[in-house]
Amino acid sequence: MPPKGKGMNIKTNKVGVIGSGSWATAIAKMLLENVSQINWFFRKTETVESFKELGYNPRYLQSVEFETERINFYNNVDEIVDDSDIIVLAVPSAFLPEILSGLNTDLSSKYFLSGIKGIVTSENLLVVEYLNKYFDVPYESVGVIAGPSHAEEVALEKLSYLTVASIDEKKAANFARLIQSSYIYTSTSDDIWGTEYTSVMKNIIAIGAGIAHGLRYGDNFQAVLVSNAIQEMKRFVDTVHPISRDIKDSAYLGDLLVTVYSQFSRNRLLGTLIGRGYSVRNAFLDMSMVAEGFYASKSIYEINRKYQVYMPICDTVYNILYENASPKKEMAQLTRKLS
Repeated sequence: MPPKGKGMNIKTNKVGVIGSGSWATAIAKMLLENVSQINWFFRKTETVESFKELGYNPRYLQSVEFETERINFYNNVDEIVDDSDIIVLAVPSAFLPEILSGLNTDLSSKYFLSGIKGIVTSENLLVVEYLNKYFDVPYESVGVIAGPSHAEEVALEKLSYLTVASIDEKKAANFARLIQSSYIYTSTSDDIWGTEYTSVMKNIIAIGAGIAHGLRYGDNFQAVLVSNAIQEMKRFVDTVHPISRDIKDSAYLGDLLVTVYSQFSRNRLLGTLIGRGYSVRNAFLDMSMVAEGFYASKSIYEINRKYQVYMPICDTVYNILYENASPKKEMAQLTRKLS
């Protein structure tokens, strides 16, 4: 791991975090290991007031205590973007268009990092594509935070590995230095499309794994499911964006594994509830957080109409979530398609 802060002029890099959930809170914790202050956007002013009073996010990762004097709070997206050189997006993908709808600030000198492991469903666009299309942000000025890392383990300072992907690897390396610490190891990549797509797809796969678990499929089947899933992801990303990549890297395979197996995975939990007999609607009501894989399933299915990649696992999850197909019957059919 490179020396902390080497090559990064901390004083000239004002960092803003847009989002108030568990992952946004974890990112804020990582940043404050290296910078003196951050800018942080919350939609609700009452949440900010509670945060200032309590010293922690009142809704997520309450065990993480913050020195609030090191945080500049915002509830106006134009103001935080104007006051920040680097903007980290960490909101559910479905909310991104609404949050950025009032953005009028000049973005020509800004660098965006997407911590969103989802897709802008209204457009079926990756976050990097959405920023480029609607805000003219060059691809060189957008990065992606990828890798196997749950917010809950960051809160506990358990060792985690993150990859920052960007076409401009120098910018990626600079930001990677801002989030690395004794418990966060970082690396860089130039594969913004591959890391984003696999971050989206692993949530869909995790729902499938959860459904199998809820239906009482065992560990042996889960292993076969995951080994087929990484091949499915590779077929898709190599078709959509064919460059040289090693799908076994932690940014791809590692992220898949932790999302499929972890007790903290909300997508696996959603699938488990459905496998146990919950309707999709009731499963959502039983959860307190957004499961990105639900929305991603429809988007990836629609995107793949163009590419026609063979994706039996993602198709199975789509049929269960959106076509009211029987989880038991769909999973039984899927077992005959895996090897």
